[in-house]
Amino acid sequence: MTHADQPVPVPAGLVLVPFRAARFPSSGPALAALTSPPYDIIDDAERAQLQARDAHNVVRLILPGDDYDGAARTLQEWLDSGVLRRDDKASIYVCEEEQDGHVQRGLIGAVALADPEAGIILPHENTMAGPVSDRLALTRATRANLEPIFLLYSGGGETSRIVSELVTTPPQVETTTDDGVTHRLWAIDDPTVLTSVAADLLPRRAVIADGHHRYATYRQYQAERHAAGDGSGPWDFGLAFLVDATVSGPQVHSIHRAVVGLDLAAAVRRAAAEFTVRRLAGPDVASPDLASPDLASRDPDVTATRSGGEPGSAEGPAAGRSSGGVDPDHLLDELAKAGQGSHAFVVTDGTSAYLLTEPTAALLARSLPAGRSAAFRQLDVTVAHLALIVDVWGLADTVGVVDYHHDAPAAIAAAAAAGGTALLLNPTPVADVTSVAEAGERMPRKSTLFTPKPRTGLVLRPLDA
Repeated sequence: MTHADQPVPVPAGLVLVPFRAARFPSSGPALAALTSPPYDIIDDAERAQLQARDAHNVVRLILPGDDYDGAARTLQEWLDSGVLRRDDKASIYVCEEEQDGHVQRGLIGAVALADPEAGIILPHENTMAGPVSDRLALTRATRANLEPIFLLYSGGGETSRIVSELVTTPPQVETTTDDGVTHRLWAIDDPTVLTSVAADLLPRRAVIADGHHRYATYRQYQAERHAAGDGSGPWDFGLAFLVDATVSGPQVHSIHRAVVGLDLAAAVRRAAAEFTVRRLAGPDVASPDLASPDLASRDPDVTATRSGGEPGSAEGPAAGRSSGGVDPDHLLDELAKAGQGSHAFVVTDGTSAYLLTEPTAALLARSLPAGRSAAFRQLDVTVAHLALIVDVWGLADTVGVVDYHHDAPAAIAAAAAAGGTALLLNPTPVADVTSVAEAGERMPRKSTLFTPKPRTGLVLRPLDA
């Protein structure tokens, strides 16, 4: 019998509770071999590598193909045999991740689930039905949270003080994974400390940095259990890694674009009517004599700069060329400097490169929807997609027209191979992501990348207590 009208509980605020984790009783290299990256960044080749690395690698649980019941049997076998062991006491876990001198610290616990409209846990991306359906089938079968979502909050309070003090003591678990990240864990089970953490977190709110589909899965599974008449239970919470972004937060990276169907000459000449354009590297492909006849016939009056340069040629000297083409580091340095005072983008085909800055007020007024918040309209990634890609370049903002890459060299290589244009962006600051989420809106697709991500397999949460 179902009870579809059964309401789910609404937490009083940001609530992170302890739980009895299931963990591999290992540390060091042995533990590293049992862990994996989050499920949604593992391709088929890496999945096979992880499976081959150890018979008990957690990838066998999080990516079982369509054999969700098989994953459930495997989880139970590992719990029964001691491959995974339950901690004796319910705890919240301090997790520290260190890579190349950057340190990120946070708490792993069970976060109380809330509708985004409650303003407690705020998404910044939309979700798709397919991934949610997949994760939901896995949750139904295993009755476990197998990997945490990644949450950010602005703290600096008692919780961060407790974390900073605890990490001066030896960790209970330490391992370095093959991506160069060292992971350390400490358990907090002292009731007094847990009460202090709870009081500090309650009035705060968090933004989902990574794991939107998993959070949607948590909430759908919660609704199902309440509709089935199961009442309140562990399904009212979800496994989460909660990081104080103001004290020891993540590194923020850009996700760059490759526009494979638009050559650089066309990209620059069209942009020059609405942006200030400066050549950074390579030959000037935007000159009329270098433009294709088709482009010249379509855009006879477009020059390569909106102000300050000679018509048909980009202003400024070429710089930063390496022997094989453009130097990505130089381009990103120039982009970072320009982005301090303006929307700024770099376009390149791997041989030549241009800096686009100062979009016209008229372009922004006509291309950015007036009904959206100022936080959304002011994002570089919003201007890149709605103003530059759609309005100026006249392209559809769809996958296949615009492809995404996590580093500049990969975007440049993809554009060069296709005869297209790489579009390089500055990172979106955490504060801007938070502002958009707090306005109840969603970021444009693939807006930013937070690292390091929480490692899967360090802490699992069976939904039995």
